[in-house]
This record gives sequence, structure tokens and C-alpha cells, in this order.
Amino acid sequence: MKLNQKIIESYKITLGYIGILTMIIGGMLLLPLLLLFAYQDETRYAINFIMPASAALLVGFLLSRFMKSGSEQKLTLRQDTVIVVSVWLLATFFSAMPFILSGQLNFTQAYFEAVSGWTTTGLSVVDVTVTPKVYLLHRSIMQFFGGVGLVLVMLSALSGTYGMRLYNAEGHSDKLLPNLAKSARIIMSIYAGYVLGGIILYVTFGMPWFDAINHSIGALSTGGFSTLPDSIGAYKSFPIEFITIILMLLGTTNFAAHLLLIKGKFRSFFRIGELRFMLAFLGLSIPIAAFVSLNGIYGSVSEGFRISAFQFVSALTTTGFSTVSFNNWSPFLMFWMVIAMLIGGGTGSTAGGIKQNRIYLMSKAFCWNLKRKFLPEHLVHEDFIYRPEGKVYIDKQHLTEVYNYTFIYMVLFFLGVSVLVAYGYSLQDSLFESASSLGTVGLSVGVTLPTTPPVVLWTEIVGMLFGRLEIYVILIAVIKFFKDAKVIVVTNK
Repeated sequence: MKLNQKIIESYKITLGYIGILTMIIGGMLLLPLLLLFAYQDETRYAINFIMPASAALLVGFLLSRFMKSGSEQKLTLRQDTVIVVSVWLLATFFSAMPFILSGQLNFTQAYFEAVSGWTTTGLSVVDVTVTPKVYLLHRSIMQFFGGVGLVLVMLSALSGTYGMRLYNAEGHSDKLLPNLAKSARIIMSIYAGYVLGGIILYVTFGMPWFDAINHSIGALSTGGFSTLPDSIGAYKSFPIEFITIILMLLGTTNFAAHLLLIKGKFRSFFRIGELRFMLAFLGLSIPIAAFVSLNGIYGSVSEGFRISAFQFVSALTTTGFSTVSFNNWSPFLMFWMVIAMLIGGGTGSTAGGIKQNRIYLMSKAFCWNLKRKFLPEHLVHEDFIYRPEGKVYIDKQHLTEVYNYTFIYMVLFFLGVSVLVAYGYSLQDSLFESASSLGTVGLSVGVTLPTTPPVVLWTEIVGMLFGRLEIYVILIAVIKFFKDAKVIVVTNK
């Protein structure tokens, strides 16, 4: 019975943490209403945001009462994952409600849109040509906070007393400073500063201010929601495309690496292994794609390089903006794009995918093993890579974790492909769309539409959640919950 009571008490603390974060979600749902000062004709939509925001604030307040004030609150083993998964499910649920209350989308479509926003994927079932601007801004705000993560927002707004494990469970791997709360505030400041800079540059080069806000957030969060059906390609502007590429690259870079960049430590910045891998991959992919694309698709060498550069940066950074349709791309180029989406962005960034650091580490391990074949048998050799915090030595446990994660990721990828193929989509389209959803990319070949079967949308929803929360978090949370529930049931018999 003591074990039973201990588990129950620990879940009261868990509910308290969930309550605090749910109140923050409620506040976020009210932010799109600031747009009504500029677009007063959309005031009638305010109630669709006020109702779910009020519900989130009330639920959050009631749950937060489980947190005992004035006492040291500690999480038991793996409860951090239960909190993170629960909060993300609540965030996506409450964020879907404005679309449902307005009658624009059914529950599956609305939840899909919310998950796509919070996971910074960018796949959409919304017709942006008829959707009110307040809902378009709502999508972008989801991507803004989804990119940095709810836990980081809480830490930057409140304090660092809520634990490093919550921070890590949401996919953040680095601290910029010894003090976690200060690190969170620095990340938020850098993030918001980049968004503001992007808005100013976009407006300077002719983009309307509302579009500039949404596209700057979408690019930096590597989210990809656009206010136009043709995405960035609608502007037919090289400066706008170049600004977008810079923002996408900043968004896919490890948060801790940005501090090196801002401090002017360029040597340390460009020494980072995954950054070098990203530049090498793009340096290889863009010319190959440009050369292939010249074969009767686009008119000139410069146009081919411009188009291939934007598309491959968008795919590798898992942003999902596009400037062209993929309907006339060759199977070889589509396969190369799938590889880019599977690799994904940088560790500790807003991007998804397997992550460049894992792919880089596996490639280095291959080289290390090959090198050892030519070295004396008993020679001691220390393997290391460079990360933002400096030189990191790699042992077998590091490599085992990387191999296991990549294996599980590919299993989920092929399960998603299987569902899409079973519903009649071609293998090429299924590979592309599954890589896009699991990698939280957002590029589409026309599979994801308002008319897409619900089973396909739910398959993509599951993929997006697993991709954003890095698989293990969800698996551990589910196992932890059912193990605790089993203990409670058994001890009560």
C-alpha cells in the first residue's frame, strides 16, 4: 500500500506540472486576437478562441492545485515523459478547437492542422485563400511556440525549478548557461530576434507585413505554413527566397551553436560536426539536382541552381516551403529529396528528422572502424566529434543509442509508407509523404488534402507526434503510465 500511495502522490505532482503548462497554452490561444486591432471585421471569430482558451486556463488552474506550494517538488523516474506527452496532446486538442467551433474543419482535419502546427510540420488541409487571417496567424503562433517547445517557454517565463529532465524530455539537448532558466530566456531572445529580423527584411523587399510575420515565423521554426497557395514561390523574388534560406538554416541550427555565432566564435561554430555535415550534404545535393533539373525542366543553369538550392534547403531543414511544384521532377530527384527529409535538421533545433548529428556520427563510426582495420590491434584510440559545447568523446553506448533510434525511426517510416500504399497511393508518393510527416517537413506531392481519407491523416498525425517528440519520449511515457496503473490495480486487489 505504501508503494501505491507513493505512485498516487507522484501523479499529483505530475498533474500540477501539466496544469501549469496548460495555463500557458490557454494564454497562447488568446495571442491571435491581437490581430483584431488591425482587422476589426474578423472580430466575430474572437469567441472561437476565447472559449477554448478559457477552458484551457480553467483546466490548467484546477490541475495546478495538485502542486503543493512551498514544498520541494521532485519528479520520479520517467514522469517527465508523461508530463511532456500529456501537455502536447492537450496543446494540440485545445488548438484544434477554434477550427472546429468556426465550422471550417471537422475534428480529424482540425486536429491534423493543430498537430502539424505544434510539431512545426506545415502539412495542411486548410484552404488559405478563404481562411480568415486570424486563423492563419493562429497556425503560425503554434509553429512559433512548437519550435522552441512548451517546456522552454515555461522555463523562460517562470523559473528553472521545474527540472532539467522536462527540458531534455522535450528534445532539447543543450544548455547555453549553467542556469537553465537563463538559458531558456537566451534561446527565446535569440529566437524572437531572428523572427523580428526576418519580418523587417521581408517587408523591406516588398512582402506585405502580415505575410512577413507568418513567413518569418514559418521559416525560423522550420514549420512552413504559408499564407499563399504557392508558398514562397508566389512572390517570384530572389531576395525573398534568399532571406527564407537564411532563416531556414538558422532554424535548423542547434540553439547552443547560435551563442557561438553571436559571440563571434566563428572557428568554434564551423568546427561543429553536424554543421559541416549539413554544408557538405547541401554542397553535393544542390549541384546534382541542378544538373538533373536542367534536362528539359527549367530554362537555364542559374534557374536550376536557384530552384534546387531552395528546395533542398527546405527539405533538409524540414521547413517545407517551396517555390515550384514537384509534379515534373524525375524519380531520382524525388528519391534524393526523400533522403534529405529523412536526415533532417540539427540536434537541439526546431527541425525534425533523424537529425544530422546522428547521421554524421554513424558516418564517422564507419570511418573509424575502417581506419582501425589498418592500425595495430592493441592501439588505444579515442574517437570524438565536435559539438557546440566542444569536443565530445564517443563510446559504444553513444553509438548503440544512435543505431537503435535510427532503426526505430525507419520502422515507423516504412509502417507509414505501408498505410499509404494500402490506400492506393503510389510507392513514390507514399515514400515522399511519409518522410515529410515523420520528419515534420511539410512538403507534399498532393497526398495531404481536405479530401484525404481520415486513416491516412491519422497515420500522418501519429508520424508527426513521434517525429517531433523523438519517439522514445512517447514510448517511455506510455510504458510508464501503464506500469504505474498496473501497480495501483494490483495493490488495490
